Amino acid sequence: MTETTTPGHSRRLTKAHKLSIAGVATLGAAALAFSLVPAQAGEETGTTISAAPVAWTQAVNGAQTKTVQTHLGTQQAVATKVAKADADAKAKAAAAAKKARETKTAASRSAVRTPVFANNLDGWIKEALFIMKKEGIPGTYAGIHKNVMRESSGNPRAINNWDINAQNGIPSKGLLQVIQPTFAAYHVKGTKFDLYDPVANIVAACNYAADRYGSMDNVNSAY
Repeated sequence: MTETTTPGHSRRLTKAHKLSIAGVATLGAAALAFSLVPAQAGEETGTTISAAPVAWTQAVNGAQTKTVQTHLGTQQAVATKVAKADADAKAKAAAAAKKARETKTAASRSAVRTPVFANNLDGWIKEALFIMKKEGIPGTYAGIHKNVMRESSGNPRAINNWDINAQNGIPSKGLLQVIQPTFAAYHVKGTKFDLYDPVANIVAACNYAADRYGSMDNVNSAY
Protein backbone atom coordinates (compact mmCIF):
# COMPACT_ATOMS: atom_id res chain seq x y z
CA MET A 1 0.00 0.00 0.00
CA THR A 2 1.34 3.40 -0.88
CA GLU A 3 1.40 5.98 1.89
CA THR A 4 0.57 9.48 0.96
CA THR A 5 1.58 12.50 2.94
CA THR A 6 0.08 15.85 2.74
CA PRO A 7 2.34 18.84 2.58
CA GLY A 8 1.18 20.16 5.96
CA HIS A 9 1.74 16.88 7.72
CA SER A 10 5.21 16.48 6.28
CA ARG A 11 6.31 19.82 7.67
CA ARG A 12 5.06 18.94 11.16
CA LEU A 13 7.12 15.74 11.30
CA THR A 14 10.20 17.50 10.09
CA LYS A 15 9.90 20.12 12.80
CA ALA A 16 9.29 17.56 15.52
CA HIS A 17 12.32 15.61 14.46
CA LYS A 18 14.43 18.73 14.46
CA LEU A 19 13.32 19.67 17.95
CA SER A 20 14.09 16.19 19.19
CA ILE A 21 17.53 16.17 17.66
CA ALA A 22 18.26 19.63 19.01
CA GLY A 23 17.18 18.58 22.50
CA VAL A 24 19.38 15.54 22.43
CA ALA A 25 22.30 17.54 21.19
CA THR A 26 21.79 20.14 23.88
CA LEU A 27 21.66 17.56 26.64
CA GLY A 28 24.74 15.87 25.28
CA ALA A 29 26.68 19.11 25.19
CA ALA A 30 25.62 19.94 28.71
CA ALA A 31 26.68 16.54 29.95
CA LEU A 32 30.01 16.86 28.20
CA ALA A 33 30.57 20.30 29.64
CA PHE A 34 29.66 19.16 33.13
CA SER A 35 32.08 16.25 32.92
CA LEU A 36 34.96 18.44 31.66
CA VAL A 37 34.58 21.58 33.73
CA PRO A 38 35.72 20.19 37.14
CA ALA A 39 38.89 18.77 35.68
CA GLN A 40 39.64 21.94 33.72
CA ALA A 41 38.81 24.14 36.68
CA GLY A 42 41.04 22.02 38.89
CA GLU A 43 43.91 22.37 36.49
CA GLU A 44 43.48 26.16 36.33
CA THR A 45 42.77 26.92 40.00
CA GLY A 46 44.42 23.99 41.80
CA THR A 47 41.48 23.73 44.18
CA THR A 48 39.45 20.82 42.85
CA ILE A 49 42.19 18.32 41.96
CA SER A 50 41.51 15.33 44.11
CA ALA A 51 45.21 14.21 44.30
CA ALA A 52 46.54 17.58 45.51
CA PRO A 53 45.06 17.61 49.04
CA VAL A 54 46.31 14.06 49.73
CA ALA A 55 49.86 14.85 48.60
CA TRP A 56 49.90 18.16 50.49
CA THR A 57 48.59 16.50 53.66
CA GLN A 58 51.23 13.79 53.43
CA ALA A 59 54.00 16.37 53.00
CA VAL A 60 52.80 18.49 55.92
CA ASN A 61 52.23 15.51 58.14
CA GLY A 62 55.67 14.16 57.23
CA ALA A 63 57.33 17.48 58.12
CA GLN A 64 55.36 17.70 61.37
CA THR A 65 56.23 14.11 62.28
CA LYS A 66 59.92 14.72 61.62
CA THR A 67 59.86 17.91 63.74
CA VAL A 68 58.06 16.18 66.59
CA GLN A 69 60.46 13.24 66.46
CA THR A 70 63.46 15.59 66.52
CA HIS A 71 61.99 17.52 69.44
CA LEU A 72 61.25 14.33 71.35
CA GLY A 73 64.75 13.04 70.65
CA THR A 74 66.27 16.25 72.02
CA GLN A 75 64.06 16.12 75.11
CA GLN A 76 65.00 12.50 75.70
CA ALA A 77 68.73 13.27 75.38
CA VAL A 78 68.43 16.16 77.84
CA ALA A 79 66.38 14.05 80.24
CA THR A 80 68.95 11.24 80.04
CA LYS A 81 71.81 13.66 80.71
CA VAL A 82 69.99 15.20 83.68
CA ALA A 83 69.13 11.77 85.05
CA LYS A 84 72.78 10.64 84.74
CA ALA A 85 74.04 13.79 86.46
CA ASP A 86 71.50 13.31 89.22
CA ALA A 87 72.48 9.65 89.61
CA ASP A 88 76.19 10.57 89.72
CA ALA A 89 75.53 13.23 92.34
CA LYS A 90 73.52 10.80 94.45
CA ALA A 91 76.23 8.15 94.10
CA LYS A 92 78.93 10.62 95.19
CA ALA A 93 76.82 11.77 98.12
CA ALA A 94 76.18 8.16 99.13
CA ALA A 95 79.89 7.33 98.86
CA ALA A 96 80.84 10.37 100.93
CA ALA A 97 78.23 9.50 103.55
CA LYS A 98 79.46 5.91 103.66
CA LYS A 99 83.07 7.02 104.05
CA ALA A 100 82.08 9.43 106.82
CA ARG A 101 80.21 6.65 108.63
CA GLU A 102 83.16 4.27 108.25
CA THR A 103 85.58 6.92 109.51
CA LYS A 104 83.34 7.67 112.46
CA THR A 105 82.93 3.97 113.20
CA ALA A 106 86.68 3.37 112.95
CA ALA A 107 87.37 6.30 115.25
CA SER A 108 84.76 5.04 117.68
CA ARG A 109 86.24 1.54 117.64
CA SER A 110 89.74 2.95 118.09
CA ALA A 111 88.58 5.00 121.06
CA VAL A 112 86.92 1.96 122.55
CA ARG A 113 89.93 -0.26 121.97
CA THR A 114 92.45 2.24 123.35
CA PRO A 115 92.56 1.60 127.08
CA VAL A 116 93.10 4.29 129.65
CA PHE A 117 96.44 3.83 131.40
CA ALA A 118 97.30 4.96 134.90
CA ASN A 119 99.79 7.76 135.31
CA ASN A 120 102.34 5.68 137.22
CA LEU A 121 105.11 3.18 136.48
CA ASP A 122 102.68 0.33 135.95
CA GLY A 123 100.56 2.43 133.57
CA TRP A 124 103.63 3.76 131.69
CA ILE A 125 104.98 0.26 131.05
CA LYS A 126 101.57 -1.02 129.95
CA GLU A 127 101.04 1.93 127.59
CA ALA A 128 104.54 1.45 126.17
CA LEU A 129 103.81 -2.25 125.56
CA PHE A 130 100.51 -1.30 123.84
CA ILE A 131 102.42 0.96 121.40
CA MET A 132 105.27 -1.54 120.98
CA LYS A 133 102.82 -4.27 119.99
CA LYS A 134 101.39 -2.12 117.20
CA GLU A 135 104.90 -1.19 116.02
CA GLY A 136 106.29 -4.73 116.21
CA ILE A 137 108.85 -3.94 118.91
CA PRO A 138 109.57 -6.94 121.18
CA GLY A 139 109.61 -6.77 124.97
CA THR A 140 107.75 -7.91 128.05
CA TYR A 141 106.48 -6.22 131.16
CA ALA A 142 108.96 -8.11 133.33
CA GLY A 143 111.94 -7.27 131.12
CA ILE A 144 111.07 -3.56 131.01
CA HIS A 145 110.29 -3.32 134.71
CA LYS A 146 113.56 -5.04 135.67
CA ASN A 147 115.68 -2.60 133.64
CA VAL A 148 113.70 0.47 134.74
CA MET A 149 114.27 -0.35 138.40
CA ARG A 150 117.99 -0.89 137.83
CA GLU A 151 118.50 2.26 135.75
CA SER A 152 116.28 4.85 137.49
CA SER A 153 114.35 3.18 140.30
CA GLY A 154 111.22 4.24 138.44
CA ASN A 155 111.97 7.99 138.44
CA PRO A 156 111.13 9.52 135.01
CA ARG A 157 113.21 12.63 135.88
CA ALA A 158 116.36 10.68 136.77
CA ILE A 159 119.62 11.91 135.21
CA ASN A 160 123.16 10.50 135.30
CA ASN A 161 125.71 13.21 135.81
CA TRP A 162 128.80 11.06 136.49
CA ASP A 163 129.24 8.40 133.76
CA ILE A 164 131.18 8.76 130.51
CA ASN A 165 128.16 10.12 128.71
CA ALA A 166 127.80 12.89 131.27
CA GLN A 167 131.51 13.63 130.94
CA ASN A 168 130.95 13.97 127.18
CA GLY A 169 128.09 16.41 127.77
CA ILE A 170 125.25 14.06 126.82
CA PRO A 171 124.00 12.59 130.11
CA SER A 172 121.59 9.66 130.25
CA LYS A 173 118.05 10.60 131.28
CA GLY A 174 114.66 9.16 132.10
CA LEU A 175 113.33 5.78 133.21
CA LEU A 176 115.72 3.73 131.09
CA GLN A 177 118.57 6.26 131.05
CA VAL A 178 118.73 7.07 127.34
CA ILE A 179 121.03 9.74 125.85
CA GLN A 180 119.53 12.34 123.51
CA PRO A 181 121.15 11.11 120.24
CA THR A 182 119.89 7.56 120.87
CA PHE A 183 116.42 8.83 121.74
CA ALA A 184 116.28 10.90 118.54
CA ALA A 185 117.43 7.96 116.42
CA TYR A 186 115.01 5.42 117.92
CA HIS A 187 112.05 7.64 118.77
CA VAL A 188 108.74 6.05 117.74
CA LYS A 189 106.20 8.19 115.94
CA GLY A 190 103.05 8.67 117.98
CA THR A 191 104.90 9.24 121.23
CA LYS A 192 106.08 12.58 122.55
CA PHE A 193 109.47 13.77 121.36
CA ASP A 194 110.56 14.33 124.94
CA LEU A 195 113.35 12.32 126.55
CA TYR A 196 111.77 12.78 129.99
CA ASP A 197 108.33 11.54 128.91
CA PRO A 198 108.10 8.08 130.56
CA VAL A 199 106.24 6.30 127.74
CA ALA A 200 108.35 7.85 124.97
CA ASN A 201 111.50 7.00 126.94
CA ILE A 202 110.53 3.34 127.41
CA VAL A 203 109.45 2.82 123.78
CA ALA A 204 112.59 4.44 122.33
CA ALA A 205 114.84 2.47 124.72
CA CYS A 206 113.09 -0.81 123.83
CA ASN A 207 113.38 0.02 120.12
CA TYR A 208 117.11 0.57 120.58
CA ALA A 209 117.52 -2.61 122.67
CA ALA A 210 115.65 -4.65 120.02
CA ASP A 211 118.07 -3.34 117.40
CA ARG A 212 121.18 -4.02 119.53
CA TYR A 213 120.23 -7.03 121.67
CA GLY A 214 117.06 -8.47 120.15
CA SER A 215 114.84 -7.31 123.04
CA MET A 216 114.92 -5.31 126.27
CA ASP A 217 114.44 -8.70 127.96
CA ASN A 218 118.01 -9.57 126.97
CA VAL A 219 119.52 -6.53 128.71
CA ASN A 220 120.86 -7.30 132.19
CA SER A 221 123.25 -4.42 132.74
CA ALA A 222 124.08 -0.94 131.48
CA TYR A 223 123.55 -0.80 127.76
